[in-house]
Amino acid sequence: MLAALIRFSLTQRLLILVLTVILIAAGIRAFSGLPIDAFPDVSTTQVKIIMKAPGMTPEEVETRLAVPIEQELLGIPRQRLLRSTSKYALTDITLDFEDGTDIYWARQQVGERLAGAMGNLPPGVSGGMAPITTPLGEMFMFTIEGDLPLAEKRALLDWVIRPQLRTLPGVADVNSLGGEVKTFEVLPQPQLLAARGIALKDVLAVLESNNRNDGAGRLNDGEEALLVRAEGAIRTLDDVRAIVVQTKNNRIVRIGDVAEVRFGALTRYGAVTRNGQGEAVEGLVLGLRGANAQSVVSGVKARLAQIAPSLPAGVRIEPFYDRSNLVDRAVGTVAKALMEAIVLVVILLLAFLGNLRAAIVVALMLPLSALATFILMRLSGLSANLMSLGGLAIAIGMLVDAAVVVVENVESQLADAQENLPTLHLN
Repeated sequence: MLAALIRFSLTQRLLILVLTVILIAAGIRAFSGLPIDAFPDVSTTQVKIIMKAPGMTPEEVETRLAVPIEQELLGIPRQRLLRSTSKYALTDITLDFEDGTDIYWARQQVGERLAGAMGNLPPGVSGGMAPITTPLGEMFMFTIEGDLPLAEKRALLDWVIRPQLRTLPGVADVNSLGGEVKTFEVLPQPQLLAARGIALKDVLAVLESNNRNDGAGRLNDGEEALLVRAEGAIRTLDDVRAIVVQTKNNRIVRIGDVAEVRFGALTRYGAVTRNGQGEAVEGLVLGLRGANAQSVVSGVKARLAQIAPSLPAGVRIEPFYDRSNLVDRAVGTVAKALMEAIVLVVILLLAFLGNLRAAIVVALMLPLSALATFILMRLSGLSANLMSLGGLAIAIGMLVDAAVVVVENVESQLADAQENLPTLHLN
């Protein structure tokens, strides 16, 4: 069989040359569109649900959130595992599905069940399904450095940087960690409330009802129409202090009369430090499941470079984790192994066979086989990562041995063909 294949290749050189050109073009195209990552994605189809219940203890979160949601999620087709972790004010529910399950179908099934369970949960509970990512989806991390307070750094990350990064292709989400989330705090004074006969629920009611904008119709003036609205959304501390709580005996009682109004922060459950030099504000870019890590990181870097001029003076973005470094090293390992194999094959074949043509044939087989591998990886949906490219580098060494055998067979075929050539006798 091998001898027949070699004989066919020698007799159909033009066809083999055309097929080789097609293989090179297809291999380069496949490699350019091949998802490149540092690690193989071995995780199953997974859907995570994260629910928040401020103020609840882990026992309450387990009994009032995790258990009702888990009971509602039982019986979903192709579900393999259901587990949950309950912490203070937080529960994390994970569903694993069988291999090959479409992630969007799985999220649709979970979303339908979760919508049915939300009506039975306590008031004030928020949350939902986590982004479509994997445990290895952390692709880029950075901190915001400068002389700004932690609250302003966090606001800069939440309202300026994060929205722009989330628009990039392949980015599932951008997590904001550390810092302080700025809030308005109202601290009622019990003695002042009691002196005026005001209950705490009255303060809560007026704060909720006076923090919104309402439409008030329109006024027609000839061919023009003027839109009318009532602006009541809170913008400053003075806006909160000016909210009327009670009007009695021609006396107006405002929030500022019975409470202290100040800036505060949401309850913190942790902190971020960098190099042991105090707290920091961190941005964590999560890649979409199956996304090309190299292109995602490149897009994030380009967008951060565009954002940098619009940041306040003295504020800068400093990356401290870049997945592209691992990706470049993984790809560089294969490229280095391929070049070393080609050089060593040429040298060894020249030393032992003494045939330059045989050395060139074997050397050309190495990159061609790598290009053919990229085509099959693209068709099968595999990504180029440390494991797959490392296996390719090992296979190159095995291919050299097979190539030497093929070259020896080719040389013997050529030798037999030369011996069988007719001999001409000239008189």
